[in-house]
Amino acid sequence: MVSVIAVIGSSGSGKTTTIEYLISCFSKNGFKIGSIKRVHHPEFSIDTVGKDTWRHTQAGAIVTVSVAPKEIAIIKKTDASLHDLDKIINLLNEEKLDIIFLEGLHSLVAKRGDIPKIITAKDSEDLKRTLDGTAPPILAVTGLVAKKKFKMRVLKIPIINLHNEGDSLLKLVKNHIDGKSSRVKEDIAV
Repeated sequence: MVSVIAVIGSSGSGKTTTIEYLISCFSKNGFKIGSIKRVHHPEFSIDTVGKDTWRHTQAGAIVTVSVAPKEIAIIKKTDASLHDLDKIINLLNEEKLDIIFLEGLHSLVAKRGDIPKIITAKDSEDLKRTLDGTAPPILAVTGLVAKKKFKMRVLKIPIINLHNEGDSLLKLVKNHIDGKSSRVKEDIAV
């Protein structure tokens, strides 16, 4: 079964840097990785007005697949998928992935106790806002806040600076995956 790990935090707090680090390290060690990224711009579309795929969807296609020499894009026109995280994750099922990293999607992930989270924050106030209403498990805190060493008095969540403690984050994620998965990979090189 695929492991799903969410990285949540405010804009500019280090989510993409954290995901990029995790994907790079795990994929180099043989893990098959998928990622799901929330795009906040309401008018964003991978489709280009006037191009053939756009014309297909304008004509009524619910799903259009664009096939190029080095990638395939699936364009699915729907608002419902924004509210059902399980449906979004299931889109990747046929890939037989080891890990799916979620970036953002805080409103869909925060209350879910079945999805471990890595929190990124700019500072301690930003961290408090993100933690408010976020259910465990929380594996770690990283991002800009981790460069400002401080102790969290109430919570016992590791604060990890990727630049010099990234291996600690890898071990936390690996331990979580090993605990959930019957497919055991060799120890990840850190």
